[in-house]
Amino acid sequence: QALLKFADAIEKRAEEFVKLEAENTGKPYALTTSEEIPPMVDQLRFFAGAAGVLEGRASAEYMKGHTSWIRREPIGVVGQVTPWNYPMMMAMWKIAPALAAGCTVVVKPAELTPLTTLAFAQLLQEAGLPAGVVNVVTTTRSGAVSAPIIADPRLRKLSFTGSTPVGKKLIAQAAEGVLRVSMELGGNAPFVVFDDADLDKAVAGAMLAKYRNSGQT
Repeated sequence: QALLKFADAIEKRAEEFVKLEAENTGKPYALTTSEEIPPMVDQLRFFAGAAGVLEGRASAEYMKGHTSWIRREPIGVVGQVTPWNYPMMMAMWKIAPALAAGCTVVVKPAELTPLTTLAFAQLLQEAGLPAGVVNVVTTTRSGAVSAPIIADPRLRKLSFTGSTPVGKKLIAQAAEGVLRVSMELGGNAPFVVFDDADLDKAVAGAMLAKYRNSGQT
């Protein structure tokens, strides 16, 4: 119910969130309006639906006399680190499925772009989510704050979207507690054009890939 109310609130207050995200990141209004808000609302409703059918089910009998059973259950506290270029959408992608699975979360947005994540946390409380289920930690000292969170024995999973060098460090830290990790790691995204390429299409593709989202894609 909280996820459905959250989706309704995002849809109703879309202009407010578009404006806040544009101020937060410098990205165009049009991009957030058309390419971020609609899928975010859809994802929230999808995971709200998934939360209602998290029961086990028989999947197959792989061995004679044995039935394989799938059981979906919360794993515990999930640490989530979001990037600066799509802070609103990435926060949604991480928070919604964790809540649907019954997990609590600690979200650390990028130090430059925390505003929409903070607004989300407030909106989730207004939607009826108990205090302490979604926690947002902001900081200008990412490493100093992330390390003790990852080392806390209550944390059971780490989800990170960001650069490969930072991801490697977080994976190494997560290994100490044998945490489950989900890593979406990026880099400088080289653009390779081969001899037999259609140059006009290659130029158009490069412009779309490199200058979209105010060059932050």
